[in-house]
Amino acid sequence: MELFRSAHASAPDWRQAANACLAQIGNIPPEANLGFLYITDLLASDLSSILGFFKEQTDILHWVGCVGVGVCATSQEYNDQPALCVMIADFPADSFRVFPCIKSDIEEFSGYRDWCEQADAHFAVVHGDPRNPRTPSFIAELAETIHDGYLVGGLSSSRGPNFQIAGGLTEGGLSGVVFSSRVPVATAHTQGCSPLGQKHQVTECQNNIAIRIDDRPALDVFNEEVGDILARDPARAAGYIFAGFPIKGSDTGDYVVRNLMGVDAENKLLAVGGYLNPGDTIMFCRRDIRTAHEDLLRMLRDIKSRLGRKPKGGVYYSCLGRGVHMFGEDSVELKTIRQELGDIPLVGFFANGEISHNRLYGFTGVLTLFS
Repeated sequence: MELFRSAHASAPDWRQAANACLAQIGNIPPEANLGFLYITDLLASDLSSILGFFKEQTDILHWVGCVGVGVCATSQEYNDQPALCVMIADFPADSFRVFPCIKSDIEEFSGYRDWCEQADAHFAVVHGDPRNPRTPSFIAELAETIHDGYLVGGLSSSRGPNFQIAGGLTEGGLSGVVFSSRVPVATAHTQGCSPLGQKHQVTECQNNIAIRIDDRPALDVFNEEVGDILARDPARAAGYIFAGFPIKGSDTGDYVVRNLMGVDAENKLLAVGGYLNPGDTIMFCRRDIRTAHEDLLRMLRDIKSRLGRKPKGGVYYSCLGRGVHMFGEDSVELKTIRQELGDIPLVGFFANGEISHNRLYGFTGVLTLFS
Protein backbone atom coordinates (compact mmCIF):
# COMPACT_ATOMS: atom_id res chain seq x y z
CA MET A 1 0.00 0.00 0.00
CA GLU A 2 2.42 2.63 -1.25
CA LEU A 3 0.40 4.67 -3.72
CA PHE A 4 -1.94 7.47 -2.69
CA ARG A 5 -2.55 10.34 -5.09
CA SER A 6 -5.17 13.06 -4.79
CA ALA A 7 -6.34 15.98 -6.89
CA HIS A 8 -8.97 18.69 -6.73
CA ALA A 9 -10.38 21.35 -9.03
CA SER A 10 -13.24 23.74 -9.61
CA ALA A 11 -14.66 24.67 -13.00
CA PRO A 12 -18.05 25.64 -14.47
CA ASP A 13 -18.08 22.44 -16.53
CA TRP A 14 -17.43 19.08 -14.86
CA ARG A 15 -15.23 17.93 -17.76
CA GLN A 16 -12.82 20.78 -17.15
CA ALA A 17 -12.59 19.94 -13.44
CA ALA A 18 -12.22 16.21 -14.07
CA ASN A 19 -9.49 16.70 -16.68
CA ALA A 20 -7.65 19.09 -14.34
CA CYS A 21 -7.71 16.37 -11.66
CA LEU A 22 -6.38 13.77 -14.07
CA ALA A 23 -3.53 16.12 -15.01
CA GLN A 24 -2.64 16.57 -11.33
CA ILE A 25 -2.64 12.81 -10.69
CA GLY A 26 -0.47 12.03 -13.70
CA ASN A 27 0.12 8.49 -14.92
CA ILE A 28 -2.22 5.96 -13.32
CA PRO A 29 -0.24 3.00 -12.00
CA PRO A 30 -1.83 -0.36 -12.91
CA GLU A 31 -1.87 -1.42 -9.23
CA ALA A 32 -4.31 1.38 -8.26
CA ASN A 33 -7.52 -0.41 -7.25
CA LEU A 34 -9.74 1.95 -5.22
CA GLY A 35 -10.87 5.52 -5.77
CA PHE A 36 -12.54 8.09 -3.52
CA LEU A 37 -14.64 10.75 -5.25
CA TYR A 38 -16.45 13.70 -3.70
CA ILE A 39 -18.31 16.42 -5.61
CA THR A 40 -20.18 19.55 -4.61
CA ASP A 41 -23.93 19.47 -5.02
CA LEU A 42 -23.74 21.92 -7.93
CA LEU A 43 -22.40 18.97 -9.96
CA ALA A 44 -24.75 16.35 -8.48
CA SER A 45 -26.81 15.94 -11.65
CA ASP A 46 -23.59 15.09 -13.54
CA LEU A 47 -22.26 12.53 -11.05
CA SER A 48 -23.06 9.52 -13.23
CA SER A 49 -21.02 11.02 -16.07
CA ILE A 50 -18.21 12.07 -13.73
CA LEU A 51 -17.92 8.60 -12.23
CA GLY A 52 -18.00 6.97 -15.66
CA PHE A 53 -15.24 9.32 -16.83
CA PHE A 54 -12.92 8.41 -13.97
CA LYS A 55 -13.58 4.70 -14.32
CA GLU A 56 -12.74 4.86 -18.02
CA GLN A 57 -9.68 7.07 -17.66
CA THR A 58 -8.13 5.24 -14.69
CA ASP A 59 -9.26 1.62 -15.26
CA ILE A 60 -10.17 1.58 -11.54
CA LEU A 61 -13.45 -0.30 -11.09
CA HIS A 62 -14.04 0.28 -7.37
CA TRP A 63 -15.11 3.75 -6.20
CA VAL A 64 -16.75 5.24 -3.13
CA GLY A 65 -17.84 8.77 -2.27
CA CYS A 66 -20.81 11.09 -2.22
CA VAL A 67 -22.23 14.59 -2.70
CA GLY A 68 -21.68 17.51 -0.32
CA VAL A 69 -22.47 21.21 -0.35
CA GLY A 70 -18.72 21.56 0.08
CA VAL A 71 -15.73 19.27 -0.42
CA CYS A 72 -12.35 18.98 1.32
CA ALA A 73 -8.94 18.48 -0.24
CA THR A 74 -5.34 18.93 0.82
CA SER A 75 -5.27 22.44 2.35
CA GLN A 76 -8.29 23.51 0.27
CA GLU A 77 -12.05 23.79 0.79
CA TYR A 78 -14.59 24.31 -1.97
CA ASN A 79 -17.96 25.78 -1.00
CA ASP A 80 -20.84 26.98 -3.16
CA GLN A 81 -18.99 26.31 -6.40
CA PRO A 82 -18.86 23.38 -8.83
CA ALA A 83 -15.88 21.34 -7.65
CA LEU A 84 -14.66 17.82 -7.14
CA CYS A 85 -11.82 16.03 -5.38
CA VAL A 86 -10.49 12.57 -6.07
CA MET A 87 -7.99 10.19 -4.48
CA ILE A 88 -6.73 6.90 -5.85
CA ALA A 89 -4.84 4.24 -3.91
CA ASP A 90 -3.43 0.76 -4.22
CA PHE A 91 -4.55 -1.46 -1.37
CA PRO A 92 -3.38 -5.05 -0.88
CA ALA A 93 -5.17 -7.56 -3.07
CA ASP A 94 -8.49 -8.71 -1.61
CA SER A 95 -8.19 -6.27 1.31
CA PHE A 96 -11.49 -4.43 0.84
CA ARG A 97 -15.08 -4.84 -0.24
CA VAL A 98 -17.32 -2.08 -1.57
CA PHE A 99 -20.91 -2.64 -0.47
CA PRO A 100 -24.13 -1.03 -1.80
CA CYS A 101 -26.76 0.81 0.21
CA ILE A 102 -28.33 -0.79 3.25
CA LYS A 103 -31.79 0.77 2.91
CA SER A 104 -34.26 -1.17 5.02
CA ASP A 105 -32.51 -3.91 7.04
CA ILE A 106 -28.98 -4.75 8.13
CA GLU A 107 -29.50 -8.19 6.57
CA GLU A 108 -28.85 -6.49 3.22
CA PHE A 109 -25.18 -6.64 4.29
CA SER A 110 -25.31 -10.40 4.90
CA GLY A 111 -23.53 -11.26 1.65
CA TYR A 112 -20.35 -9.60 2.99
CA ARG A 113 -20.26 -11.19 6.43
CA ASP A 114 -18.26 -14.27 5.47
CA TRP A 115 -15.57 -12.15 3.83
CA CYS A 116 -15.44 -9.86 6.90
CA GLU A 117 -14.88 -12.90 9.12
CA GLN A 118 -12.16 -14.32 6.88
CA ALA A 119 -10.43 -10.96 6.43
CA ASP A 120 -10.69 -9.97 10.10
CA ALA A 121 -12.39 -6.77 8.95
CA HIS A 122 -13.23 -4.20 11.62
CA PHE A 123 -13.01 -0.86 9.80
CA ALA A 124 -15.16 0.82 7.15
CA VAL A 125 -15.53 4.17 5.38
CA VAL A 126 -19.25 4.82 4.95
CA HIS A 127 -21.65 7.40 3.57
CA GLY A 128 -25.24 7.75 4.73
CA ASP A 129 -28.45 9.29 3.47
CA PRO A 130 -29.92 11.86 5.92
CA ARG A 131 -33.40 11.31 4.50
CA ASN A 132 -33.58 7.72 5.79
CA PRO A 133 -34.64 7.80 9.47
CA ARG A 134 -32.98 4.41 10.00
CA THR A 135 -29.51 5.58 8.95
CA PRO A 136 -28.31 6.17 12.56
CA SER A 137 -29.39 2.65 13.56
CA PHE A 138 -27.70 1.17 10.47
CA ILE A 139 -24.45 2.80 11.61
CA ALA A 140 -24.65 1.10 15.01
CA GLU A 141 -25.81 -2.21 13.53
CA LEU A 142 -23.06 -2.32 10.90
CA ALA A 143 -20.39 -1.63 13.53
CA GLU A 144 -21.78 -4.50 15.58
CA THR A 145 -21.99 -6.77 12.53
CA ILE A 146 -18.27 -6.40 11.89
CA HIS A 147 -17.60 -7.21 15.56
CA ASP A 148 -17.34 -3.89 17.35
CA GLY A 149 -16.08 -2.39 14.13
CA TYR A 150 -15.05 1.21 13.66
CA LEU A 151 -16.84 3.28 11.04
CA VAL A 152 -15.90 6.72 9.73
CA GLY A 153 -17.71 8.91 7.23
CA GLY A 154 -20.61 11.27 6.94
CA LEU A 155 -24.15 11.86 5.72
CA SER A 156 -24.50 13.38 2.28
CA SER A 157 -25.38 17.08 2.19
CA SER A 158 -27.08 18.48 -0.87
CA ARG A 159 -29.60 21.02 -2.08
CA GLY A 160 -30.47 18.50 -4.79
CA PRO A 161 -29.83 14.76 -5.22
CA ASN A 162 -28.19 13.00 -2.24
CA PHE A 163 -26.19 10.57 -4.34
CA GLN A 164 -23.58 8.21 -2.95
CA ILE A 165 -20.98 6.17 -4.79
CA ALA A 166 -20.52 2.50 -3.95
CA GLY A 167 -19.22 0.92 -7.13
CA GLY A 168 -21.93 2.80 -9.01
CA LEU A 169 -24.42 5.47 -8.03
CA THR A 170 -26.75 4.71 -5.13
CA GLU A 171 -28.80 6.56 -2.50
CA GLY A 172 -31.29 6.02 0.29
CA GLY A 173 -29.25 4.32 3.00
CA LEU A 174 -25.74 3.45 4.20
CA SER A 175 -23.02 2.39 1.75
CA GLY A 176 -19.23 2.33 1.60
CA VAL A 177 -16.15 0.15 1.76
CA VAL A 178 -15.01 -2.24 4.49
CA PHE A 179 -11.30 -3.00 4.91
CA SER A 180 -9.43 -6.04 6.17
CA SER A 181 -7.03 -5.88 9.10
CA ARG A 182 -4.16 -5.73 6.59
CA VAL A 183 -4.97 -2.06 5.99
CA PRO A 184 -3.45 -0.02 8.86
CA VAL A 185 -5.39 3.10 9.84
CA ALA A 186 -5.54 5.66 12.63
CA THR A 187 -8.64 7.72 13.23
CA ALA A 188 -9.85 10.46 15.58
CA HIS A 189 -12.46 13.19 15.80
CA THR A 190 -12.55 16.75 17.04
CA GLN A 191 -15.42 18.65 18.63
CA GLY A 192 -16.74 22.00 17.40
CA CYS A 193 -18.75 22.86 20.52
CA SER A 194 -17.60 23.23 24.11
CA PRO A 195 -19.67 22.33 27.20
CA LEU A 196 -21.49 25.14 28.96
CA GLY A 197 -22.31 24.61 32.64
CA GLN A 198 -22.91 21.26 34.28
CA LYS A 199 -24.50 17.94 33.36
CA HIS A 200 -28.21 17.41 34.02
CA GLN A 201 -30.70 14.57 33.85
CA VAL A 202 -33.83 14.42 31.72
CA THR A 203 -36.57 13.42 34.14
CA GLU A 204 -39.62 13.77 31.88
CA CYS A 205 -39.86 13.88 28.11
CA GLN A 206 -41.96 12.99 25.09
CA ASN A 207 -40.24 12.06 21.84
CA ASN A 208 -37.76 14.94 21.32
CA ILE A 209 -39.40 17.31 23.82
CA ALA A 210 -37.74 17.81 27.21
CA ILE A 211 -40.52 18.51 29.73
CA ARG A 212 -38.55 18.37 32.97
CA ILE A 213 -34.79 18.39 33.57
CA ASP A 214 -33.49 17.66 37.08
CA ASP A 215 -37.19 17.41 37.98
CA ARG A 216 -37.66 21.10 37.14
CA PRO A 217 -39.22 22.75 34.07
CA ALA A 218 -36.78 22.11 31.22
CA LEU A 219 -36.73 25.69 30.00
CA ASP A 220 -35.89 27.01 33.47
CA VAL A 221 -32.75 24.85 33.59
CA PHE A 222 -31.78 25.90 30.07
CA ASN A 223 -32.24 29.60 30.83
CA GLU A 224 -30.05 29.37 33.93
CA GLU A 225 -27.25 27.79 31.92
CA VAL A 226 -27.28 30.20 28.98
CA GLY A 227 -27.66 33.40 31.01
CA ASP A 228 -30.06 36.33 31.04
CA ILE A 229 -29.32 37.75 27.60
CA LEU A 230 -30.07 34.56 25.67
CA ALA A 231 -32.88 33.62 28.06
CA ARG A 232 -34.69 36.88 27.22
CA ASP A 233 -34.24 36.32 23.46
CA PRO A 234 -34.06 32.58 22.67
CA ALA A 235 -33.79 33.31 18.93
CA ARG A 236 -30.24 34.52 19.56
CA ALA A 237 -29.30 31.05 20.78
CA ALA A 238 -30.07 29.49 17.36
CA GLY A 239 -26.87 28.22 15.77
CA TYR A 240 -24.86 29.10 18.88
CA ILE A 241 -26.24 26.97 21.74
CA PHE A 242 -26.81 23.22 21.36
CA ALA A 243 -27.76 20.18 23.42
CA GLY A 244 -24.95 17.77 24.27
CA PHE A 245 -25.31 14.14 25.31
CA PRO A 246 -22.31 12.50 27.03
CA ILE A 247 -21.49 9.02 25.76
CA LYS A 248 -21.89 6.37 28.42
CA GLY A 249 -18.67 4.58 29.27
CA SER A 250 -16.43 7.09 27.50
CA ASP A 251 -13.19 7.73 29.35
CA THR A 252 -12.44 10.83 27.27
CA GLY A 253 -15.52 12.92 28.09
CA ASP A 254 -16.88 12.36 24.58
CA TYR A 255 -20.35 13.62 23.70
CA VAL A 256 -22.67 14.04 20.73
CA VAL A 257 -24.22 17.38 19.86
CA ARG A 258 -27.76 17.95 18.65
CA ASN A 259 -29.55 21.11 17.51
CA LEU A 260 -32.07 22.93 19.67
CA MET A 261 -35.27 22.89 17.62
CA GLY A 262 -37.36 25.35 19.62
CA VAL A 263 -38.82 26.41 22.95
CA ASP A 264 -42.32 26.69 24.36
CA ALA A 265 -42.05 29.60 26.76
CA GLU A 266 -45.58 29.22 28.11
CA ASN A 267 -45.20 25.54 29.04
CA LYS A 268 -41.43 25.77 29.63
CA LEU A 269 -40.60 23.02 27.14
CA LEU A 270 -37.43 22.50 25.12
CA ALA A 271 -37.24 20.63 21.79
CA VAL A 272 -33.97 19.02 20.63
CA GLY A 273 -32.89 17.35 17.40
CA GLY A 274 -33.05 13.79 18.69
CA TYR A 275 -35.24 11.43 20.66
CA LEU A 276 -35.03 11.64 24.46
CA ASN A 277 -35.48 9.04 27.16
CA PRO A 278 -36.06 9.59 30.89
CA GLY A 279 -32.71 9.33 32.65
CA ASP A 280 -30.67 10.67 29.70
CA THR A 281 -27.78 12.90 30.69
CA ILE A 282 -27.96 16.26 28.95
CA MET A 283 -25.77 19.34 28.96
CA PHE A 284 -25.71 22.51 26.93
CA CYS A 285 -22.88 23.47 24.59
CA ARG A 286 -21.86 26.59 22.73
CA ARG A 287 -20.27 26.98 19.36
CA ASP A 288 -16.80 28.21 20.20
CA ILE A 289 -14.29 29.03 17.46
CA ARG A 290 -11.29 29.31 19.79
CA THR A 291 -11.81 26.03 21.61
CA ALA A 292 -12.76 24.30 18.33
CA HIS A 293 -9.41 25.27 16.82
CA GLU A 294 -7.58 24.22 19.98
CA ASP A 295 -9.34 20.85 19.91
CA LEU A 296 -8.50 20.43 16.22
CA LEU A 297 -4.82 20.96 17.03
CA ARG A 298 -5.06 18.54 19.97
CA MET A 299 -6.60 15.88 17.77
CA LEU A 300 -4.02 16.31 15.00
CA ARG A 301 -1.07 16.15 17.37
CA ASP A 302 -2.51 13.12 19.12
CA ILE A 303 -3.09 11.14 15.93
CA LYS A 304 0.35 12.16 14.64
CA SER A 305 2.02 10.85 17.79
CA ARG A 306 0.08 7.59 17.56
CA LEU A 307 1.18 7.05 13.97
CA GLY A 308 4.85 7.80 14.57
CA ARG A 309 5.42 8.31 10.83
CA LYS A 310 4.06 10.38 7.97
CA PRO A 311 0.71 9.02 6.74
CA LYS A 312 0.32 7.96 3.12
CA GLY A 313 -3.11 9.49 2.67
CA GLY A 314 -6.33 10.33 4.46
CA VAL A 315 -10.02 11.13 4.40
CA TYR A 316 -11.67 13.94 6.36
CA TYR A 317 -15.33 14.51 7.10
CA SER A 318 -16.31 17.83 8.64
CA CYS A 319 -19.66 19.26 9.68
CA LEU A 320 -21.54 21.77 7.55
CA GLY A 321 -21.32 24.13 10.53
CA ARG A 322 -17.53 24.05 10.53
CA GLY A 323 -15.25 25.07 7.67
CA VAL A 324 -16.03 28.51 6.30
CA HIS A 325 -18.88 29.00 8.79
CA MET A 326 -16.65 28.51 11.83
CA PHE A 327 -13.06 29.20 10.81
CA GLY A 328 -13.47 31.72 7.99
CA GLU A 329 -12.96 31.93 4.25
CA ASP A 330 -9.31 30.91 3.92
CA SER A 331 -9.64 27.08 4.26
CA VAL A 332 -8.27 27.38 7.81
CA GLU A 333 -9.50 23.95 8.88
CA LEU A 334 -7.81 22.13 6.00
CA LYS A 335 -4.67 24.27 6.17
CA THR A 336 -4.34 23.41 9.85
CA ILE A 337 -4.37 19.73 8.94
CA ARG A 338 -1.58 20.27 6.41
CA GLN A 339 0.35 22.39 8.90
CA GLU A 340 0.40 19.52 11.41
CA LEU A 341 0.58 16.47 9.14
CA GLY A 342 2.35 17.70 6.01
CA ASP A 343 1.29 17.80 2.39
CA ILE A 344 -0.44 14.41 2.28
CA PRO A 345 -3.11 13.27 -0.21
CA LEU A 346 -6.46 14.05 1.45
CA VAL A 347 -10.10 14.17 0.34
CA GLY A 348 -13.49 14.45 2.02
CA PHE A 349 -16.59 16.61 2.28
CA PHE A 350 -18.74 18.76 4.55
CA ALA A 351 -21.40 16.45 5.93
CA ASN A 352 -24.92 16.66 7.29
CA GLY A 353 -23.76 14.56 10.25
CA GLU A 354 -20.41 12.86 10.86
CA ILE A 355 -19.82 9.18 11.58
CA SER A 356 -17.22 7.99 14.06
CA HIS A 357 -17.02 4.50 15.56
CA ASN A 358 -20.67 3.44 15.87
CA ARG A 359 -22.63 6.68 16.11
CA LEU A 360 -23.64 9.86 14.39
CA TYR A 361 -22.12 13.14 15.55
CA GLY A 362 -22.69 16.82 14.79
CA PHE A 363 -20.28 19.78 14.59
CA THR A 364 -17.26 17.47 14.55
CA GLY A 365 -14.41 16.72 12.20
CA VAL A 366 -13.54 13.04 11.64
CA LEU A 367 -10.05 12.25 10.31
CA THR A 368 -8.73 8.89 9.14
CA LEU A 369 -5.13 8.35 8.07
CA PHE A 370 -3.84 5.38 6.10
CA SER A 371 -0.33 4.37 7.10
